[in-house]
Amino acid sequence: MSYHSWKHLYEVRVHYTDENAVEVLAKYLKDHLTKDMVLVCIGTDRCIGDALGPLTGTLLKDRGFRYPIYGTLDHPVHAVNLKESIDTICAQHPQGFFLAVDACLGAAECIGNIHIKKGPISPGKGVGKKLPSIGNLSVVGIVDKIHHDDCFAIHNIRLSLVMKMARIIADAFMLATYLS
Repeated sequence: MSYHSWKHLYEVRVHYTDENAVEVLAKYLKDHLTKDMVLVCIGTDRCIGDALGPLTGTLLKDRGFRYPIYGTLDHPVHAVNLKESIDTICAQHPQGFFLAVDACLGAAECIGNIHIKKGPISPGKGVGKKLPSIGNLSVVGIVDKIHHDDCFAIHNIRLSLVMKMARIIADAFMLATYLS
């Protein structure tokens, strides 16, 4: 899970409840779905707030997404295996254009926003972890606010929110493949 506070870095920002959220995200993503695109969905289902990435990866895999996907509910890419996973992924796709998906923490008024930014995700930053970064392009979903005084607040996030956001992101990727 990462933390982002630099609003100027985002190429796209939309709330998951926006009736055009899928289209807004897909319109931007379609230009980045090259033959070398590799999707890396970061997180774990052992913490609901951190399940956005593997839920998205699983939804896309179940729909037959045509690009390589790393990070699903069955085979997560998370804090414990992140470095090893990145090494393996980069070795298997030396010319890869890596698109990373992860949950993140942000301002309370941004909960539910889905952002796309150029550059890597820094997983774990929002919960004080120093982990390797990955991604030429990043899709992040803000699942909760930063709780500086309570690092366990992340465990109180509703699965319903995370699932709805994962569906929007997965739908956007599927639409983007159709549009590209």
